[in-house]
Formats: sequence, C-alpha cells, structure tokens
Amino acid sequence: MKRLIIALLVVFSLPLSALAADAKFGSVDIQKVLLMSDAGKEAKDQLSQKAAKYESEKNTKESELKKLKGELESQGVVLNESARGAKERDYQQRLKEYQRFLKDAQDDLQAKNDEFTGKIVDEIVKVAQEFGRKNGYTFILVRNETMIYLDPAADVTDEVLKAFNASRKK
Repeated sequence: MKRLIIALLVVFSLPLSALAADAKFGSVDIQKVLLMSDAGKEAKDQLSQKAAKYESEKNTKESELKKLKGELESQGVVLNESARGAKERDYQQRLKEYQRFLKDAQDDLQAKNDEFTGKIVDEIVKVAQEFGRKNGYTFILVRNETMIYLDPAADVTDEVLKAFNASRKK
C-alpha cells in the first residue's frame, strides 16, 4: 500500500504534459489471455479429463450406495436386529466415504486449477513485461472491472496473447 501511495505521489508530482508526452500506456486482459491461450486450453482439457474420471468414480459409488440402500430397505423387515444394524452401519460408513471422496475430488480439482492458473499467469506477466520493454511502453496495466475508462487503442491483449503462444512453442 505504501508503494502504491509513493508511486502515485511520484506520478502526480510530474508535470502532466511531460508525463503524457513521453508515456506509452497499454492494458492486458489477463483473463482473456488465460482462456484463449494454447496453455490455458491445455490446462482446461487436463482439468476436464481429471473431472471426468472423478465423475465416473462418483457415479460408480452412487450406484453402489443406491444398491446398498435398496437392499437395506427391502431386507430391513426380514433381517434380525443385529444383521439390520450391521447393514445400516455399512451403509453409513460407505456414505461417509462417498462424501469424503466428493470433498477430496473437489479440493483436488480446485488445487490443480489454482496451480495451472498461477503458473500460466506468471508466464503471461513475464511475456507482457518483455512485450512492454520491446515496444517502448511506460505502463502496461492489468485490465479489470475497476477501470472506469480505457481507450481501446491501449488494449494490447491480442498482441500479448500472440507473443505468449509463440513463447511456448520455442
């Protein structure tokens, strides 16, 4: 926060005409680059494959639980007290395991998504920095929803996307 305040003080202490004359501004929509880049698409595919495996396992566990519950309901009246109690405990144990599986799968997918996203965003930032240096930009800002106005001519997202995809093919 102190750095931001100091940076703002420095920027506002410069004569605006001098700042405007020499400054070259740009913006990058990181989310767009992330979603449209080859790396982002690959990560999405990997997450989708992992999610599909979890979904298949979830469906198998659900059908086992339904079968066990059906047996418990149909045989419940004919089973003696201890057999019915054992089946109920088995069902409850499997239900807990199923719920734990769902939570673990969700946590794993979220962690993988965060890992992929963090790695790709770090690479995008490096490419955007290099793009800025090579093309003489004073500032390249991250485009976000808090920006009130930004000249569309300052948007360098497509150029950074091209540079990012090209950097990954080297």
